[in-house]
Amino acid sequence: MMPEERRAKGPRCATRFYSTHTRVWERHMEKREIGNSLTKGPSEAKRGAFSRRSVLTLVCTLGAAAPFGFGAARALTASGTGSLSYIPGESYICRAAANGEELQGPPRQLKIAWNANAACTVAAAVAKERGIFAKHNLDVDFVNFGGTTDQLLEAIATGKADAGLGLALRWLKPLEQGFDVRITAGVHGGCIRLLGSKAANIDSLESLRGKAIAISDQASPAKNFFSIYLAKKGIDPAQEVEWRQYPANLLALAVDKGEVQALAEIDPLPYLWLKDGKLNEIATNLTGEFADRTCCVLAIRGSLTRSEMPVAAALTRSILEAADRVASDPADAAAIYSGYGGRGSVEDLATMYRSHTHYNHPVGATLKKQLLLYTDELKAVNVIKRSTDPAKFAERIYLDVLS
Repeated sequence: MMPEERRAKGPRCATRFYSTHTRVWERHMEKREIGNSLTKGPSEAKRGAFSRRSVLTLVCTLGAAAPFGFGAARALTASGTGSLSYIPGESYICRAAANGEELQGPPRQLKIAWNANAACTVAAAVAKERGIFAKHNLDVDFVNFGGTTDQLLEAIATGKADAGLGLALRWLKPLEQGFDVRITAGVHGGCIRLLGSKAANIDSLESLRGKAIAISDQASPAKNFFSIYLAKKGIDPAQEVEWRQYPANLLALAVDKGEVQALAEIDPLPYLWLKDGKLNEIATNLTGEFADRTCCVLAIRGSLTRSEMPVAAALTRSILEAADRVASDPADAAAIYSGYGGRGSVEDLATMYRSHTHYNHPVGATLKKQLLLYTDELKAVNVIKRSTDPAKFAERIYLDVLS
């Protein structure tokens, strides 16, 4: 790009950068920092110093520095309070765009592998239906994948799909095999639930000792998470509870018939079953120390991240922007999910999405640490191999495409 073209782009970049992310800030500043994805920022007293004028001035300064190369821009952004590395309430969504890395030319075609029935992947549908992919110059098609997680990750690694959304606690074990797939962002938390039978007086973890829990498969993220959770609470998940597998839509029936005393599954089914009044919610994957953890993640094929980093960044920004939209307008997200075959009424689904943390989408060091913690916890319950180094594993499977 010629220097004149770069200078011309500066003001437009500044306006877009300011308007998009100030809206995000205003929407969530009274909840929590978006995504918990950055290191701790300025104090509350300093936050008031960020004005529209200061942000616009700084971004335009960066635009003006573009003709001198990215080194000059980086030098400017590294200078203390003038840094764009953190603005209160802002996620990493548009940082790459602020650095002039927006996609040029015709829309880049991509394929995303997903499960259309999974409530946790709704950000992808919102990004498509509300023009967020198009805004980032992407033309995305979905591949509704019904195979095993190993097959899905192999499809991404071999280029049959370019990316996928799924649950970290299902993906980490297959990723241990070495698939060329890189996790680029957490999307949200809160969609895994443990429900106990009221008839059997199952209303706490302690009441599960010696009882049976229904699951949809032995490698399900629900089983993996609650094995971790039980172990942390002093209950041996291999010896003191029994895990029984049923088709997902029959888990509540198994509880009702007394074959098991509890069930563990991902939304929307467990959320909808709670409405029947026969089950107690014992815990979710937001309970206690897990309140800020992500469960659903975005992963991109490694070859794409190496050859087309701006495309990987644009896809990641699109998903995170869509997640913000789910958080701010859960009713719209519910309507979109219903259009893709999601179970439940729009009203019920909207309430369910409000119980998730779609405003919490970690990237960078925060996400890498969460992946490390999950790996270490899965080792403790004999899912991940004892020989796996959690820090090295997290480093291998995560990639920061936004900085």
